[in-house]
Amino acid sequence: MRKSRTLGMPRTRVRALVAVLAALTTTALGLTTTDSAHAAPSTVVHYVALGDSYSAGGGSSTTYLNDCNQSVNSYPYLYARLTTPATFDFQACGAAKTTDVLDKQLTPLDGTTTLVSMTIGGNDTGLGTVMATCLFASDGACLDAVATAETRAHAELPGRLDTVYDAIRTRAPQARVVILGYPRFYDLAATACAGISATKRAALNAGADVLNGVIRDEAARHDGFVYEDVADRFTGHQLCDSAPWLHALNWPVGQSFHPNAAGQAGAYLPALQTAACTKAARILDAGLREAA
Repeated sequence: MRKSRTLGMPRTRVRALVAVLAALTTTALGLTTTDSAHAAPSTVVHYVALGDSYSAGGGSSTTYLNDCNQSVNSYPYLYARLTTPATFDFQACGAAKTTDVLDKQLTPLDGTTTLVSMTIGGNDTGLGTVMATCLFASDGACLDAVATAETRAHAELPGRLDTVYDAIRTRAPQARVVILGYPRFYDLAATACAGISATKRAALNAGADVLNGVIRDEAARHDGFVYEDVADRFTGHQLCDSAPWLHALNWPVGQSFHPNAAGQAGAYLPALQTAACTKAARILDAGLREAA
């Protein structure tokens, strides 16, 4: 008689699956009010996409839907097309800061909203100015610009994010809120990277890590918020790699250092898909992939 796939598995894989199921059962039995209240329903999803150009999709197309540079190649648009939520409201806008989210993007949120996604914070720290300085000025000027942005990230950004996060939770009390980070722009191991020094590349990557750390820590302080890192998802596809998922200096200039269509689909979309799952589903998915 032919054995089932499970019975025919190596014992190590069987033990791994048992451990995954045990962890899943424990998680389900011990599911907190926070986990259950903010887990987006599997059948009816009302999705609102907030944020800046990384969420709008700036750099991922040659034509855009509107003046906010919203793109059909953006991760919110791709996610909506794949999952067909009951409603999808696309509010993300190029050049947005935290104040823009507060003033212009929160209207669609209400008690029926089940999923919110957002990238925000880069423009509040002057990311565009830092990039321009590092591209066109000296190593010293680049290091100074990055240091200034890091100081602003530590001193100013937590309070600004706290205000935005509180406003989102007040307006959408049942939503799972997915906060996505920013890429590390350069592959520091690449041997050939014309136009920018190794010193500048390392400084920009370090600055991105600081920015992401502040965003991650602030999201962790808010009930029902999930931070999902994207930096590692760009590994092998950074600037100076053979098939980058990011633009270097590009025209229009505003597209520079933004994900292209491949970066939206290959890094940001799966990050949102992972974070939009419930805690139990994420444990099961990770465990089954490890056991396979």
